[in-house]
Amino acid sequence: EVQLVESGGGLVQAGGSLRLSCATSGFTFDDYAIGWFRQAPGKEREGISAISSSDGYTYYADSVKGRFTISSDNAKNTVYLQMNSLKPEDTAVYFCAATEPRRAWGMIDLEYDYWGQGTQVTVSS
Repeated sequence: EVQLVESGGGLVQAGGSLRLSCATSGFTFDDYAIGWFRQAPGKEREGISAISSSDGYTYYADSVKGRFTISSDNAKNTVYLQMNSLKPEDTAVYFCAATEPRRAWGMIDLEYDYWGQGTQVTVSS
Protein backbone atom coordinates (compact mmCIF):
# COMPACT_ATOMS: atom_id res chain seq x y z
CA GLU A 1 0.00 0.00 0.00
CA VAL A 2 1.35 3.39 -1.02
CA GLN A 3 1.49 5.90 1.80
CA LEU A 4 2.69 9.48 2.08
CA VAL A 5 2.50 11.02 5.53
CA GLU A 6 3.19 14.69 6.13
CA SER A 7 4.25 16.09 9.48
CA GLY A 8 5.80 19.21 10.92
CA GLY A 9 3.06 21.73 10.36
CA GLY A 10 1.96 24.15 13.04
CA LEU A 11 1.56 27.75 14.07
CA VAL A 12 4.49 30.11 13.66
CA GLN A 13 4.99 33.85 13.67
CA ALA A 14 5.90 35.72 10.52
CA GLY A 15 9.62 35.47 9.88
CA GLY A 16 9.82 32.10 11.56
CA SER A 17 10.67 28.68 10.20
CA LEU A 18 9.16 25.22 9.96
CA ARG A 19 10.37 21.96 8.47
CA LEU A 20 7.81 19.68 6.90
CA SER A 21 8.47 15.99 6.41
CA CYS A 22 6.91 13.61 3.91
CA ALA A 23 7.51 9.99 4.88
CA THR A 24 6.76 7.57 2.06
CA SER A 25 6.30 3.83 1.75
CA GLY A 26 4.86 1.28 -0.63
CA PHE A 27 6.74 2.29 -3.78
CA THR A 28 10.31 2.49 -5.05
CA PHE A 29 11.39 5.88 -3.78
CA ASP A 30 14.20 6.34 -6.30
CA ASP A 31 11.77 5.94 -9.22
CA TYR A 32 9.58 8.86 -8.22
CA ALA A 33 9.60 12.61 -7.85
CA ILE A 34 8.01 14.10 -4.79
CA GLY A 35 6.21 17.41 -4.96
CA TRP A 36 4.89 19.79 -2.33
CA PHE A 37 1.60 21.54 -2.92
CA ARG A 38 -0.38 23.89 -0.75
CA GLN A 39 -3.96 25.06 -0.65
CA ALA A 40 -5.20 28.11 1.20
CA PRO A 41 -8.91 28.60 1.97
CA GLY A 42 -10.78 29.73 -1.09
CA LYS A 43 -7.76 29.34 -3.35
CA GLU A 44 -6.63 26.77 -5.88
CA ARG A 45 -4.00 24.24 -4.96
CA GLU A 46 -0.52 25.54 -5.79
CA GLY A 47 2.53 23.45 -6.61
CA ILE A 48 5.48 24.99 -4.85
CA SER A 49 8.41 22.59 -4.99
CA ALA A 50 9.50 19.19 -6.21
CA ILE A 51 12.52 16.93 -6.13
CA SER A 52 13.63 13.92 -8.12
CA SER A 53 14.83 11.28 -5.70
CA SER A 54 17.22 9.69 -8.18
CA ASP A 55 19.22 12.71 -9.33
CA GLY A 56 18.30 15.44 -6.86
CA TYR A 57 16.88 17.79 -9.49
CA THR A 58 14.68 20.39 -7.83
CA TYR A 59 12.00 22.91 -8.73
CA TYR A 60 10.69 25.93 -6.84
CA ALA A 61 7.79 28.20 -7.58
CA ASP A 62 8.61 31.90 -7.60
CA SER A 63 6.46 32.39 -4.51
CA VAL A 64 8.85 30.33 -2.37
CA LYS A 65 12.16 30.56 -4.19
CA GLY A 66 14.95 31.69 -1.88
CA ARG A 67 12.92 30.94 1.26
CA PHE A 68 12.07 27.24 0.99
CA THR A 69 14.47 24.34 0.45
CA ILE A 70 13.46 20.84 -0.58
CA SER A 71 15.66 17.85 0.18
CA SER A 72 15.41 14.09 0.33
CA ASP A 73 16.84 11.37 2.51
CA ASN A 74 16.79 8.34 0.27
CA ALA A 75 17.77 6.02 3.13
CA LYS A 76 14.61 7.05 4.97
CA ASN A 77 12.37 7.44 1.88
CA THR A 78 11.54 10.88 3.20
CA VAL A 79 11.41 14.33 1.63
CA TYR A 80 11.72 17.52 3.63
CA LEU A 81 10.62 21.08 2.99
CA GLN A 82 12.54 23.62 5.04
CA MET A 83 10.51 26.81 5.15
CA ASN A 84 12.24 29.98 6.29
CA SER A 85 11.15 33.62 6.43
CA LEU A 86 7.54 32.54 6.57
CA LYS A 87 4.84 35.05 5.67
CA PRO A 88 1.13 35.13 6.54
CA GLU A 89 0.39 34.36 2.89
CA ASP A 90 2.16 31.01 3.32
CA THR A 91 -0.75 29.90 5.51
CA ALA A 92 -2.28 26.82 3.90
CA VAL A 93 -2.64 23.08 4.10
CA TYR A 94 0.53 21.56 2.71
CA PHE A 95 0.45 18.26 0.83
CA CYS A 96 3.18 16.04 -0.54
CA ALA A 97 2.56 13.90 -3.59
CA ALA A 98 4.44 11.42 -5.78
CA THR A 99 4.66 10.92 -9.51
CA GLU A 100 7.02 9.79 -12.23
CA PRO A 101 9.79 12.36 -12.72
CA ARG A 102 8.81 13.04 -16.34
CA ARG A 103 5.39 14.23 -15.13
CA ALA A 104 6.52 16.19 -12.11
CA TRP A 105 7.93 19.49 -13.28
CA GLY A 106 4.80 21.18 -14.54
CA MET A 107 3.54 21.01 -10.94
CA ILE A 108 0.09 20.01 -12.18
CA ASP A 109 -1.73 18.22 -9.39
CA LEU A 110 -3.54 15.90 -11.81
CA GLU A 111 -0.15 14.52 -12.87
CA TYR A 112 0.60 13.32 -9.35
CA ASP A 113 -0.59 9.82 -8.53
CA TYR A 114 -0.23 9.50 -4.77
CA TRP A 115 -1.05 12.06 -2.08
CA GLY A 116 -0.66 12.53 1.62
CA GLN A 117 -3.40 13.77 3.90
CA GLY A 118 -1.94 17.23 4.39
CA THR A 119 -0.58 19.24 7.29
CA GLN A 120 -1.72 22.70 8.34
CA VAL A 121 0.73 25.59 8.39
CA THR A 122 -0.47 28.83 9.93
CA VAL A 123 1.69 31.94 9.92
CA SER A 124 0.56 34.75 12.19
CA SER A 125 1.37 38.39 11.53
